[in-house]
Amino acid sequence: MPIVVWAITSGEMRIAFLLFLAAGISDAVDGFLAKRFHMASELGAYLDPLADKALIVSIYVSLGVAGALPIFLVILVVSRDIMIISAFLLSWLVGKPMPIRPLMVSKANTVAQIVLATLVLAEQAFGFAAVLPSELIMALVAVLTLLSIAFYLAGWVRHMNSFGAGH
Repeated sequence: MPIVVWAITSGEMRIAFLLFLAAGISDAVDGFLAKRFHMASELGAYLDPLADKALIVSIYVSLGVAGALPIFLVILVVSRDIMIISAFLLSWLVGKPMPIRPLMVSKANTVAQIVLATLVLAEQAFGFAAVLPSELIMALVAVLTLLSIAFYLAGWVRHMNSFGAGH
């Protein structure tokens, strides 16, 4: 991950694209093997999505710094993750821990974020502009991120309020 960030901020977009692609492929293979051979673990179930999020956030911040992604989108994506982590930590700290269950909208959001990062890195690496697809996927990422925030926030408020009613 640090090498991808270095590559983006150094303008080495082909290296960044290839490393990001390799990370995505290795993550997919790892997930497939864990499921196929029943090698999944509880720790892996927590660490894998955290590693994925760390990679996506790093890529988005780097692409924002490099001017390849609009800053508003970077702030939105990063703020969502900070908000969700903070809400889970707060619920845990006050003795009302929430179960960690990714929502369907969040899974779709992650896929859209990865597709956008891949497209933007490819554009930067190979010097082409897919303006319409990029703008459509950026809009999709923004909408899915906002929906994800709304659903997680509503679920968190419901969870926290349910403890006052006899739980």
